Amino acid sequence: MSDTTCHMSISLDGYVAGPEQSREAGVGKRGLELHGWHIGDPRANDADKIAAEWLMRPRGAYVMGRNMFGPIRGDWDEDWTGWWGNEPPYHAPVFVLTHYPHEPIQMDGGTTFHFVTDSFDAAYAAAREAAGDKGVDIAGGASTVRQALIAGVIDELTLDIVPVLLGAGERMFDGVESFDFEPTEVLHSPLATHIRYRRT
Repeated sequence: MSDTTCHMSISLDGYVAGPEQSREAGVGKRGLELHGWHIGDPRANDADKIAAEWLMRPRGAYVMGRNMFGPIRGDWDEDWTGWWGNEPPYHAPVFVLTHYPHEPIQMDGGTTFHFVTDSFDAAYAAAREAAGDKGVDIAGGASTVRQALIAGVIDELTLDIVPVLLGAGERMFDGVESFDFEPTEVLHSPLATHIRYRRT
């Protein structure tokens, strides 16, 4: 499947991460409330299991922002290889948007982080080339997904709409002027409503 996909958990008030992201709170204050449906909340049901399978399906390459890669801002002044340990879950090339050059980081299991300083378009083009016919995923965070939506490159968008109000943090749709998708599948649990959209 060569489509470009994106799968994001989002609060009712439009935030995909809470405020004050840090090493101790990678998705910001209260940000973990958006992810209980797939990280062990006992209320999770079969709908959440299916949505987690959507989330973890293998892709040929990924694009993510530097804030999603880690908490370091500015110059690379320390070693950092991501939040995911020695074997990240991607098992494919990951193209990280950044303003600061960095040599590629090769991890166990087939993941290599490549750092792109040109633009979202350059990172996406590199990911498309690397992925071949296996498709690209826009992994996040908010700014990167926003750029992908504005560029019109996402074919399938999945939103896990979590019934919480964060009040502040990282919003995904600010500056996106149209939503050119229609729902094709809806699943729900006490923790989230999972909606798969396809570009119209």
